[in-house]
Amino acid sequence: MSDIKKAVLAYSGGLDTSVILKWLQDTYQCEVVTFTADVGQGEELEPARAKALQMGITPDNIYIDDLREEFVRDFVFPMFRANTVYEGEYLLGTSIARPLIAKRLIEIATMTGAQAISHGATGKGNDQVRFELGAYALNPNIKVIAPWREWDLLSREKLMAYAEKNGIPIDMKHKQGGSPYSMDANLLHISYEGRHLEDPAAEAEASMWRWTVSPEDAPNQAEYLDLEFSHGDIVALNGTAMSPATVLAKLNQLGGKHGIGRLDLVENRYVGMKSRGCYETPGGTIMLKAHRAIESITLDREVAHLKDDLMPRYASMIYNGYWWSPERRALQTLIDHTQSTVNGWVRVKLYKGNVIVVGRDSKTDSLFDSTIATFEDDKGAYDQKDAAGFIKLNALRLRIAANLKHRK
Repeated sequence: MSDIKKAVLAYSGGLDTSVILKWLQDTYQCEVVTFTADVGQGEELEPARAKALQMGITPDNIYIDDLREEFVRDFVFPMFRANTVYEGEYLLGTSIARPLIAKRLIEIATMTGAQAISHGATGKGNDQVRFELGAYALNPNIKVIAPWREWDLLSREKLMAYAEKNGIPIDMKHKQGGSPYSMDANLLHISYEGRHLEDPAAEAEASMWRWTVSPEDAPNQAEYLDLEFSHGDIVALNGTAMSPATVLAKLNQLGGKHGIGRLDLVENRYVGMKSRGCYETPGGTIMLKAHRAIESITLDREVAHLKDDLMPRYASMIYNGYWWSPERRALQTLIDHTQSTVNGWVRVKLYKGNVIVVGRDSKTDSLFDSTIATFEDDKGAYDQKDAAGFIKLNALRLRIAANLKHRK
């Protein structure tokens, strides 16, 4: 007999989590609380409530939470203050949503007195690591039920058979062969994996992309966009103040219209394998380019270089599920400290898959001094003769090494 009397399930209402719900009831004979997070996936979430009710879940045990503002404000924006990119290309759209979902799972478990949480991540993926590391960091005594590591329902056919046997409602798309890709969507991105994409040599089908037009089909007229920054975060677009979630949603719409943000990537998963995925991150692509542009005039050179040195490690922390770790929190404190002067505006041009910076300024924090940088007469602001001593001092070790080589 299990000592788990109640479990909180991260529940989408799809085939996998619907099967898990019934499996938890049968295997653990526990009360199940369902939690469905709205992080901007753009899908109607009320059907999840109806399905949970149909499976015998009481109304007070069904949680459907709108987390969009919290997601962008407390997770996406802090990540972009670091200009975070994993393995040179990936903007971590899936990774950054997982610590928020883990946080809410633990909060609901605490509120409802649940002893366990459960998720539908497979034993091959990164998400199991992200969910569980986050959960244990926030509640070291929580129990985690990961059905994919316990049951023998390891194929779509077995899941379908279990669902039909137990009267679990099945979406028509699953009956007709299912969605062609495994997809994850939130306000930052949408990802595609599986099926056709499991061959890394095969080009992604044009019909797969949902958020962006092909750059070839994007408008022939460029569009200009002004982004206003305060402490490293975008607070207004074209002079209109917006909330974090509204900013990102608007950037997604504009970027998608101009074919911006597509990525085809083979990444190194935390669990040891290489995995091919395709991603659409139109708003994030614009944000990254603009943020680096405003930092270029407001950050000290060595501070900027230090951030660039630390960024790959910060990216790995997020990718590997260590958002709630002490090292990520410590690094975030440093990053946020650097952003106190990152204020001003950036103008970008959106054109056929490209984000082109065409202007930037900061009235209060710009370190760019035109009287020094000018190629015209600087009226003595910069003494060019000083460069001779600087070069000689920096060349000294090179000259010593060269002399030694010539003597041999």
